[in-house]
Amino acid sequence: MAGELIPPGSVAFKQKFHQFRYSVFRLETLQDYAGSGEDAALDAFHSGASTPQAQPGKDAWTAMIRGNVAAGRTLQRVHVVTEPITPYMQFELTWAYQPNVAAGEDIRIISVGEGEPWPPSLPEGTDFWLFDSTHLYAMQYTPDGAWLGTEPVSDPARIVQACAWRDAALHYGSPWASYIAQHPELARRMESLSKDS
Repeated sequence: MAGELIPPGSVAFKQKFHQFRYSVFRLETLQDYAGSGEDAALDAFHSGASTPQAQPGKDAWTAMIRGNVAAGRTLQRVHVVTEPITPYMQFELTWAYQPNVAAGEDIRIISVGEGEPWPPSLPEGTDFWLFDSTHLYAMQYTPDGAWLGTEPVSDPARIVQACAWRDAALHYGSPWASYIAQHPELARRMESLSKDS
């Protein structure tokens, strides 16, 4: 790692989502994440609850998305999802992503079927946030997906590479809603979520 990590939960980093000029992009490639304050929601999801409990952090996040979209700014995310889908990804693809999409975030999925190779134009095990195509923040995790922090990246070559990965991911990604529709087990969780919302 090149520099000191911004710790999880940093207020200064959260402010960046209110300060960018035109676009934010997130690439996600892990299949399990931890340490993002989702434990209670994950437990409720896996216990069979039909809707998540109120989460002030999630409400603030979706309000941020709505505000940026209303101002004409773009928020995009692509997740490379391997199958069979992990328990964490079942949660993320339904409960975690649905409010974001409803608020205006463009979320796309690249599906890697069982036994299929990883997409050759994208990195494996690499997650990042890219603001305005110029400010790169590499997300750092332990091997089991626990979030260590965020690395600010100033190397121009790495920023250019991240822009190329973004473009490839957006090109190959399918809309989140299409992916859900192709997976009955996820669609069923979405039906119960929409009935109770």
